Amino acid sequence: MDKEKIEEPKVVKEKNKKEIEAVVNIYTSFNNTIVHVTDMSGKTISKVTGGMVTKHGRLKANPTTAMFISKKITENIKDLGIKSLYVRIRAKTRNPAPGPGAHAIIKSLSRAGFRILNILDTTRFPRGGPKKKGGRRGRRP
Repeated sequence: MDKEKIEEPKVVKEKNKKEIEAVVNIYTSFNNTIVHVTDMSGKTISKVTGGMVTKHGRLKANPTTAMFISKKITENIKDLGIKSLYVRIRAKTRNPAPGPGAHAIIKSLSRAGFRILNILDTTRFPRGGPKKKGGRRGRRP
C-alpha cells in the first residue's frame, strides 16, 4: 500500500489591511453644532455644521439636527475606508457641559458602524487671564 500524501489546505494570509483612523472634532454650544473630521495629521476630510443641515436658526443645536449632521459625515467618510474614530468634544469656553448635540452625534456614529477608540473633552477654561467684568463688588442689578 502506497501511503498517499495528504496535502493540508494552505491558509493564505491576507495582507494586513490598515484600519484608517480619523479624528472627529465636535464643537457644541447652545446655539450651534459643528463637526470637523480630520485625518491623524490634521488635514480636513469633512466639515458639517448645523446651518448646512437645517434652515431654522433655532434648531442648529438640536439633537435631531445633530443626527442629520452625523449622517452627512458618515456618507462622506465611509467611502475613504475609515473604520475607527477618535472623538474630541469641545464646549464653549467656561461652560461645564457640552451642548445638546454632542451625545447624539457620538451615538449615531457608533450605530453607523464606526469604532470609537477614545472620547476626549477639550473644552477650554481660563487660568487667570484678564480681570472679569463687574468691578470689586461684582455686577449689581
